[in-house]
Amino acid sequence: MSVVHFGAIRSDLQPGESALDGLLRNGASLAYACKAGTCGSCMVRAVSGPVPARAQVGLKDSWKARGYFLPCVCHPEGDLVAEAAGSDARVGAAIRSLKLLSADVLRVRLVCDTPLDFHAGQYLTVVRERSLARSYSIASLPGDVGENPEVELHIRRVANGRMSGWLFGNAGPGDRVEVQGPSGECFYVAGRQHMPMLLVGTGTGLAPLYAIARDALRSGHRAPVHLVHGATRPAGLYLRDELLATARSHANFQYTASVLEGGGDGCVTGPLEGLLATRFPNLEGWRGYVCGDPGLVKSLRMKLFLAGIGMPDLYSDSFLPSA
Repeated sequence: MSVVHFGAIRSDLQPGESALDGLLRNGASLAYACKAGTCGSCMVRAVSGPVPARAQVGLKDSWKARGYFLPCVCHPEGDLVAEAAGSDARVGAAIRSLKLLSADVLRVRLVCDTPLDFHAGQYLTVVRERSLARSYSIASLPGDVGENPEVELHIRRVANGRMSGWLFGNAGPGDRVEVQGPSGECFYVAGRQHMPMLLVGTGTGLAPLYAIARDALRSGHRAPVHLVHGATRPAGLYLRDELLATARSHANFQYTASVLEGGGDGCVTGPLEGLLATRFPNLEGWRGYVCGDPGLVKSLRMKLFLAGIGMPDLYSDSFLPSA
């Protein structure tokens, strides 16, 4: 049986129990969200003891070298001593502005104490009071605003959500948080400008796609760039004016709004899978980006693969609810 120490907390892990669950069971105050090794919210650093390779999958090489790991997927083979993530992994940030983009989507702009080196479409983990962390995709481009650029996030209101509830109800300009990251492989890769791109997302899955599309256009991508945003009803769509303006100013960019019900006003009505099958039956030689609900992302990835997009050219991010 392995023992995990975190500060004054000692946890004798039960069979099959992760380091995170063991520590939480014994009263440790640790931030976490998905508990699936996807969001990175629970990342801590090993002071001593062996860290399984599985617990470092997806982390940056520099973090791995310093002993960082994800306790939610860590099943240690020996005793392990861990501590909270430090300033080498997290930086302070201040909220600059908050603006509703729809009834349930809030645009949050942060200014970090140290400018972040990120790719448009990657995600950040926002940490509040050390024990509350959630991950959100970056909707802005590197260097968007001046010498100390803002980082734009799109936050969906979640019923009883601790982070979204605070941001929607109590947060204001000047309030402080910490950010960890960036992370993620869902971003525009420069080159191969002859390859058409299909970007498909639902809900706030639009955030990374909005950034990726603009990054591609800014980089001089010559082939068509198609962005399809889906929602249950028209009220779930947002940034329509900005996306339509982008389509007017770039001949190779096309935006399609898709809803399951209550269409009209330029929206296509019906299942997103049907729209893609009709409009994009052959995607051989394309790049694909899919973001949003985990179940839909999994389904759409398979459909785009079967339509011809090779796995190396298929990028995705899914948004897991907090555990």
